[in-house]
Amino acid sequence: MSIDNLKGALPGYAKDIKLNLGSLVTTSSLSEQQLWGTLLATAVATKSQPVIAEVSNEAADHLSAEAHTAAKAAASIMAMNNVYYRSAHLIGGEYATMPARLRMTVIGNPGVDKLDFELWSLAVSAIGGCGQCLESHEKVVRSAGLSREQVQEAIKIAAVVNAVATTLEAETALATV
Repeated sequence: MSIDNLKGALPGYAKDIKLNLGSLVTTSSLSEQQLWGTLLATAVATKSQPVIAEVSNEAADHLSAEAHTAAKAAASIMAMNNVYYRSAHLIGGEYATMPARLRMTVIGNPGVDKLDFELWSLAVSAIGGCGQCLESHEKVVRSAGLSREQVQEAIKIAAVVNAVATTLEAETALATV
């Protein structure tokens, strides 16, 4: 099971997505842990069973058990945070300044390099559509030394993995019509 399996499952009309997916793993400027953790965290964020299965299995060859767990934890905690902070921001007023009072200890102690966890959280936030989370995590990773290009790469990974999931889920649904 692999990225190649996902590429092979994409229909002809998604040729651009297939090419982009292939280039993600061959032209990365991210470290191996950053790349595969970003792929795994964003796969989990898509909620697509085939994407999660394929990426998780291949990521296991590139990530330690701790990093594999931390990437999934980034997707999990950001699923909560993206909804909360996006909503508080959109409602505005006093909601934007109220303390969340939500447990988020994994962010402070993710079990891997904090920079990598923050990068994975940023990529998941791109899928979750939370501007406040994107801004916050981008600031952290940039101040820790990642370049704009590396941040952009994580966002591109999120975009492509999300497109793969959307396409495969649509094909599954269309097959039953």
